[in-house]
Amino acid sequence: MIRVALVDDQALLRAGFRALIEAEDDLEVVAEASDGREALDVVAVHRPDVVLMDIRMPGIDGLEATRRIVADPALHDVRVVILTTFELDEYVFEAVRNGASGFLVKDTEPAELLAGIRAVAAGDALLSPGVTRRLIAEFADRSRGTADPAVLKALTEREREVVGLVGEGLNNDEIAARLFMSPATAKTHVSRAMIKLGARDRAQLVVIAYESRLVRPGWS
Repeated sequence: MIRVALVDDQALLRAGFRALIEAEDDLEVVAEASDGREALDVVAVHRPDVVLMDIRMPGIDGLEATRRIVADPALHDVRVVILTTFELDEYVFEAVRNGASGFLVKDTEPAELLAGIRAVAAGDALLSPGVTRRLIAEFADRSRGTADPAVLKALTEREREVVGLVGEGLNNDEIAARLFMSPATAKTHVSRAMIKLGARDRAQLVVIAYESRLVRPGWS
């Protein structure tokens, strides 16, 4: 069972998400919060697998709440998905830098929302190739600091290639097709790169790929 927490200051939206999620046999909502402060409390108590987190909330916003959740070693297995009104929200990239596993637009189709929750719980990132490139091309230069390219020295040449393709938003099957390898081999390379780079998940590999200049905005 995948355990989900809902964080949004709109009660009606939380109710809609709850009804949708709890209609599924493998998903359950274990907690709700209306702002970032409440989110920190309920996540610490319930330890959900996935948190659906709004960005704009009174008090502690979703960016700061995400940063604190990710920074807490006791919550290492909690994955945060940002809820946003617009795909190209200037705060989304900052949220991913802060450790979010991706984002969902609030008016996304129900099936996509449910699939997204399951994907993040399984360790994947919710960053489509097109949106990833547009988002980072638009806002990457505004982010604070960049990663030292030297961090990539721990990777083999093949792992660097794979991280670059993750940075483009490709999934394991697409990476396998591009590099003429099996999806299982691609997954192994991704997993090893995550371990070597200390990445929390694939979304963090995307951040590292761009901030280390392994991939640059506008590349394809």
